[in-house]
Amino acid sequence: MSSITLFGAGSWGTALSSHLAAAGRDVTLWARRSEAAEKLRQTRYNPKYLRDLFIPASVEITSDTEAAAAAADVWGIAVPAPYLRGVAEQLRPYVRPDVTLVSLAKGVEKDSGRTMSQVLDDELKALPIEQIGVLYGPSHSEEVSHERFTSVVAAAPTAAETEQIRDAFMTDRMRVYLSTDVIGVEVGGSVKNVLGIAAGISDGLGYGNNAKAALATRGLTEIRRLGVAMGAEPETFSGLTGVGDVAVTCTSEHSRNRYVGEQIGQGASLEALREEMNMVAEGVYTAQAVRELADEHDLEMPIMTAVYELLFEDRNPDDIAEQLMDRPAKSEHAASASLSSASMAE
Repeated sequence: MSSITLFGAGSWGTALSSHLAAAGRDVTLWARRSEAAEKLRQTRYNPKYLRDLFIPASVEITSDTEAAAAAADVWGIAVPAPYLRGVAEQLRPYVRPDVTLVSLAKGVEKDSGRTMSQVLDDELKALPIEQIGVLYGPSHSEEVSHERFTSVVAAAPTAAETEQIRDAFMTDRMRVYLSTDVIGVEVGGSVKNVLGIAAGISDGLGYGNNAKAALATRGLTEIRRLGVAMGAEPETFSGLTGVGDVAVTCTSEHSRNRYVGEQIGQGASLEALREEMNMVAEGVYTAQAVRELADEHDLEMPIMTAVYELLFEDRNPDDIAEQLMDRPAKSEHAASASLSSASMAE
């Protein structure tokens, strides 16, 4: 059975460390700051993120990067997107040929538009790209920490590597499906955070379930559009990191992105929310990256653009809603309609 080091002692790293240890895995949890690691070792609680979760005594907790890297053959990287490149730089001296690297954080790097696996590949060239994968899906840490049933997707460039990730993370409470569509899984699992903000704004403004259902459905169409432009398989977005992630992010009480949107819809400022929240709402950063990617690929993404404008251009939410509703009417499935028309013309 694999030994696993989880780099990042936030909510997801902490929840997974407890869950995997309970399933009999040999687990090390790495914290960036030595004082944080020491406090976790002494108390076995992480009240900043998951106040009720006891971290089993079998979980080794450290801030020593070299020791954490040496302790395992599977490295799970659970740090937020803005910090990933820096952590990867710290890991670079300790990369070994036998390591399987798994990105657990969902996001797109703001300045580069790179996905998390691409950032890891940029920084850890000594490791073949075939050994870098991701584990994404509808998996709130609050529920995993309470051992509730969860299903996720392990994606890597080869089927053999997806099986390695599955074997490391699959338990009787966490089912792991397999995919070799890494870019599709990453785009779906990351960009849905922007859609979560949109759904929250709708909730905050009291627009109701009809509006939120439309946002989720049309937003998923935009996510698929971007993913396919970046090389993804369309069917990926009908799975756990498409429909599944969108459903949870747009409705769950645990969704930080939905919460941020809801507060903005009720009049809060982004600056105030950043100060209030212990945990990062990845959708804020991803909205900036998606705006650049949409321009780069010449894509129409009105909902994602609206979220960007609300967050960073101080647009009025009601004005944005009217703008979206006033767009010209068209076929729901424009590409399918075009194909059908072409067939009839023949």
